[in-house]
Order: sequence, then C-alpha cells, then structure tokens
Amino acid sequence: AAGMAAPTMEERKACWGARDEFWQCLDSHGDGAAECQKLRRAFEARCPQQWVKHFDKRRDFLKYKKKLETEGYHPPEAAGKS
Repeated sequence: AAGMAAPTMEERKACWGARDEFWQCLDSHGDGAAECQKLRRAFEARCPQQWVKHFDKRRDFLKYKKKLETEGYHPPEAAGKS
C-alpha cells in the first residue's frame, strides 16, 4: 500500500522537528491556541497520520503525568460513597 513505507531519516527528522515546534507553541500559548494552528498543519503534513495520532496521545499522557507529579492524585469526591 502506498504511503505505508517507513519514513526516511530526513522525513523522520522533519516530522519530529515539526512536532517539537508545535508542542513548544502549545506550551507557550496553551493547548488549542490559534497561534499554533499553522504549526499543527505543518506537523500533520510532515508526519504519517498514525504518528500524529500517537504523538497527540503521548502529549496528553505526558501532560497528565506531569499534573499527577505536581498536584498528586486526587480521587473523585464521589469515590467510595454508596
């Protein structure tokens, strides 16, 4: 199937570079910032779609993990009450 070939080293570097720029923008301006839409499009254009999905999930996970490390785990109030 076309498009399923492994990306070349140059393509991988371009993808990772675009991802890093996009993530830096989100870190500076906040997730969903309009300023980052152009970088998001570049990221999607330079990376295979599966990678984009993977990196989106990875970013969500890393943010969640960081939040746990800084704020600790707080179970929902309703937990354990019957």
